[in-house]
Amino acid sequence: MQILNSEIAKILEESAKFFELNGQNPFKIRAFRNAAYIIRNLSYNLQEFVQNGGDLTKIPGIGKELSKIITQIINKGSYDKLENLKKIYPSSLNELFAIKGLGAKTIKTLYEKLNVKNMQDLLNVINSGKIYTIKGFGQKKVQNILKGIKVYKKMGIRFRYDEAKEYAKSIKEYLLQNSQIKTVKIAGSFRRKKESVGDLDIVVISNSNQIDEYFTKYPKTKEILVKGDKKASIILTNNMQVDLRVFNQNSYATALFYFTGSKAHNIYLRSIAKKMGLKLNEYGLFKDDKQIKINSEKELYEFFGYCYIEPELRELRGEYEACKNNALPNLIKYSDLKGDLHMHTNYSDGKDTILQMATKAKELGLNYIAITDHSKHLKVANGLTKERFLEQFEKIDEVSKKVGIKILKGVECDILEDGELDFEISFLKNFDIVIGAIHFGFNYSSKMQTKRVLKALNSGVVNIFAHPTNRVIGYREAIKFDINEVIKCAIKNGVALEINSQPNRLDLNDIYIKRAKEMGAKFAINSDAHSSEAFSFLEYGINQARRGWLEKDDVINTKSFNDLKKFLKR
Repeated sequence: MQILNSEIAKILEESAKFFELNGQNPFKIRAFRNAAYIIRNLSYNLQEFVQNGGDLTKIPGIGKELSKIITQIINKGSYDKLENLKKIYPSSLNELFAIKGLGAKTIKTLYEKLNVKNMQDLLNVINSGKIYTIKGFGQKKVQNILKGIKVYKKMGIRFRYDEAKEYAKSIKEYLLQNSQIKTVKIAGSFRRKKESVGDLDIVVISNSNQIDEYFTKYPKTKEILVKGDKKASIILTNNMQVDLRVFNQNSYATALFYFTGSKAHNIYLRSIAKKMGLKLNEYGLFKDDKQIKINSEKELYEFFGYCYIEPELRELRGEYEACKNNALPNLIKYSDLKGDLHMHTNYSDGKDTILQMATKAKELGLNYIAITDHSKHLKVANGLTKERFLEQFEKIDEVSKKVGIKILKGVECDILEDGELDFEISFLKNFDIVIGAIHFGFNYSSKMQTKRVLKALNSGVVNIFAHPTNRVIGYREAIKFDINEVIKCAIKNGVALEINSQPNRLDLNDIYIKRAKEMGAKFAINSDAHSSEAFSFLEYGINQARRGWLEKDDVINTKSFNDLKKFLKR
């Protein structure tokens, strides 16, 4: 039985939730959540690691007890204690944890007092007014819950790119084991690297009529929706739909173009074909009934007088016009990054030491990093006082010499409700880099929020504005402010806008990135890593930057260390 890292992590996360419901030790709950975070970020498959004799306790954050539990999950696909708890509490309670405003205590109260077992039950007791019979449930709290439900439903049945990626990789490897399959390409929104995907679209080259039979036997298939000679659709155990289409070599290029999308991008080119008396569809490009040979997507674009358009740009946001005007961007690549300017260590809420973070960064080929632990206001993240930062400065110098990597002394400094910074400006000038960030007060009016942000960016000490809109995909909506005014202010003050690579953030989004680029802004693509394994998040930030049309020179951490220092000093 194959089990993916995300599936192991999901069981640990679900266990932590049900432990909370059952009132178990908070340290154990935290350990399970930390382990889930670490496992999601691993660059290798944990099941293969164990099967090859790997010692789980060698992974930071995983002790002997967790090692036994994870081994059980790998071997059985489940965890005994979680299954026992699901006999006490219905498993459907798990979906309620995804709603912002609902914690374990609230969920337990709703279940025990009003028999709320799922989202629909919750809506029913709200609409009927029964929820107000429970102490502590006033109008404001209920409105926040309804807001959380709205955000959750807005996401719909979609999957974050990082989760879809693991399944896409697994399915592709499975399909390529079949000797009748020559090529496998994951198309659709996944190929366009959207932050979330509704399903996976797979294009395969094969002359066999039996591929559907093989495909529908993929081990993680829960349900078969369609099964035919040239197409098949399945639902996976995580409820993701996967659609397979089989083509011969002559149709491959047009099929890949068609199923990559976006729909609007495709319609534009098909309309041009129609004006030329041609027909363009997934099976090929035709003049009357005769197929015109097209060997690649590049050839297809060139046939109509366009240059090749990268999948990330295919959203009908001016890419065809830019192509005609030789103005398509030379999109940034992962290899362009020279450093990572936002990360946390065990001084605040990170899992690893400065030494572990620096060592991993050097192994990955980064030339420099910035250690940016939280400032004192964020007590929940063990924010540092002035004294602890000064102590950390000495440790950073020590580690930098030992590892042989340049390390900037930084801080993720809270922007307070009135726009003041968590430390006075005179102290912040001791840092090499200051990241301004909002971690509370998300519901202020647009006017108040804009004023707050502008004051912070006008302080003269902020170098990067972190995760600017503060959205959490499928959980928390973006804060409201005048984005154009914020971008203008950032440009005026030499503040880079962060593209936070955490897969649940990806903030800024691609729309705002493109707008800010057009206005002249600079950006920083950062991992916001809370463990050494989380440097892998940088890939997702690069994806987001490419969708926002960014080039190497738009991003400050593609600069050499000396050039970066000049930028930071303004």
